[in-house]
Amino acid sequence: MPAKITEPVVLQGQHARLELLRSEHAQALCEASRDGELWKLWYTAIPSPEGMAAEIERRLGLHRAAAMLPFTVFDAAGRVVGMTTYMNVDNAQQRLEIGSTWYASSAQRGPLNTECKRMLLAHAFEALECIAVEFRTHRFNQQSRRAIERLGAQQDGILRNHQRASNGTLRDTVVYSITADEWPTVRSHLDFQLSRPR
Repeated sequence: MPAKITEPVVLQGQHARLELLRSEHAQALCEASRDGELWKLWYTAIPSPEGMAAEIERRLGLHRAAAMLPFTVFDAAGRVVGMTTYMNVDNAQQRLEIGSTWYASSAQRGPLNTECKRMLLAHAFEALECIAVEFRTHRFNQQSRRAIERLGAQQDGILRNHQRASNGTLRDTVVYSITADEWPTVRSHLDFQLSRPR
């Protein structure tokens, strides 16, 4: 019997460590979000330093409700560099979405994101026995779309006028997924990506 999706776990790699989000991470997460002023990006929802405590509490509330497993992301030096989650959790069907992910600008464009996704996907498919893992992003978030496609996820479609953004505009959400039968090939691809010199 697979573990419950929202059961806390620490995922450790060479470039990153993921552990359960905690209130004590707030100050370090504020510093990470200041690295690039990420909350100013209109097409995504990254917490500002002023909103960080509320966002942490929101994610922890969803964790208590068994709807999310929120992680704090640490780099190889042990520095807090962002957040990611298992969200839209469906324990009955063993499906989840990897999302609400952001990294400090200085942690982007390196192996950290690839390794985080490799660890999250491995845990989802190998320990939790998920049948599929989704990724969702704004249609205009080209950086996120390219990153998801580089993982090997397939586009399922676009949910038009899916939700309202904080600035009132309507968001078209692009939905991608990786299925359990695709995971061995995707895993090989990610391992190859991580083995390449950078």
